[in-house]
Amino acid sequence: MDVVTDRLFRHLAWANSYVFDAIAGQPVECLAMTAPNDTWTVAEILEHLTASRYADLLDEAGDIPTEVPTTIADVLALKKMSAGFDARLRESAKNPVGFVEFQGDDRIIRRSRETILTQAIHHATEHRAQIAGIFANNGLKVIDLDAIDLWEFANHEGLGD
Repeated sequence: MDVVTDRLFRHLAWANSYVFDAIAGQPVECLAMTAPNDTWTVAEILEHLTASRYADLLDEAGDIPTEVPTTIADVLALKKMSAGFDARLRESAKNPVGFVEFQGDDRIIRRSRETILTQAIHHATEHRAQIAGIFANNGLKVIDLDAIDLWEFANHEGLGD
């Protein structure tokens, strides 16, 4: 795997871990927060972000069911699962060539492995930002997106400046 791709998947796992830790440090009531005009709660988005579907499409090791967390202990358990799924994605990134076919609602869908890997990273980024926005809309600064950007990740790994 090239160094850029490996770095992106290490960042994915690191940023996801940050979000879980930030949420675990909040009162359990925060899990029920939503954004204006949206029905998805922080807990539902966190579970959706964690789901192993992308990893399973790539490695066929199993789509492990996840549950919407209702307690801080559930959040921490989901964090552990997320780390496992992130590791599976990173391993799958070693082989980005080829296609995957899977059953959609009404048809067989064919996607390149590279597209699935890229979508996994973007999907997580979008949902981390969505959760940060929910907290911000509720007057809380729980997740600082600047604290989990690639600049901060470089600093974390001792590669900054």
